Amino acid sequence: MQKRNPRREARFKENFLKSIPFYSTVFISNDIVVVNKASGISIGGDRWDESKERLDRLLEKELEIPKIYTVHRIDRDTSGLVIFAKTREVHRSLSILFEQRKIEKRYIAIVHGRPSWKETMCDLPLVPNGNKKHMTIIDKYQGKESVTHFSLISGAGNYSVLEVKPETGRIHQIRVHAAAIGHPVVCDNLYGKEKPVMLSSIKRGWRDPLEEKPILARLGLHALEIKLPDGQIFSAPLARDMSALVKQMEKL
Repeated sequence: MQKRNPRREARFKENFLKSIPFYSTVFISNDIVVVNKASGISIGGDRWDESKERLDRLLEKELEIPKIYTVHRIDRDTSGLVIFAKTREVHRSLSILFEQRKIEKRYIAIVHGRPSWKETMCDLPLVPNGNKKHMTIIDKYQGKESVTHFSLISGAGNYSVLEVKPETGRIHQIRVHAAAIGHPVVCDNLYGKEKPVMLSSIKRGWRDPLEEKPILARLGLHALEIKLPDGQIFSAPLARDMSALVKQMEKL
């Protein structure tokens, strides 16, 4: 296995994110817009850095509408499905459904380690810490109810692919709960190890005469599916970096 080169890894991640579009449209109607968000862009404004690119403004520009409403959020570094409302009334209706937990969400996560279980659940209460890193912490006394279900799909080397179904929608919930059960999401600079995943780390005897590049250099978390109460289901394929890693793991 080659020696780690943090500068090379950082350049690879930066160049990769620049090479992909910020989003693709999954569904659009008079009421909502559903997009497959790329890793590396925020849903809305960043109160710590207003100069950063944001998805809601890009959609307003493309759709040529004065205002689009953010219904729910996923982390900046998480890829996958996001629903936006095109009117204030629809925004309110969807927000209530999310609050009442009537909208089902399904994620795919690539994590460190090989779980001994097929299914497990974490219900540790969470609260935003408010520190400079904007982390969420476990607090059994002041934390809010938080429930996440995990199912093992596959594994290779010291990594596993999990299906994740959060019942609640706390900030960084999946990432915190995954770390709490001993299997942090890969490339997580807040709750795990930021080190990218190399092919040589999952494929024994792997050799390449060229300089090895990371196969995944960003947070290994993807919002795969959203199901509305009326039975309507939206899904988004894995981004190409996560898909490449999952396929390599399936081969092994």
